[in-house]
Amino acid sequence: MMAKRHITTTQLANLVGITPANISILKTGKAKAVRFSTLAKICQVLDCQPGDILYYAEEQ
Repeated sequence: MMAKRHITTTQLANLVGITPANISILKTGKAKAVRFSTLAKICQVLDCQPGDILYYAEEQ
């Protein structure tokens, strides 16, 4: 979604109000959790729905 919107990790981090490192953790799928307020802000900035940027995968 970031590529579609032509936005960098640093730009997204600044607009959302979190660190670029935390955006990277979210992008790589290494995050254990995400606050709803953070998810809402990301969706607002990227003009998308949560389902556009999240997917469910069972742990193995």
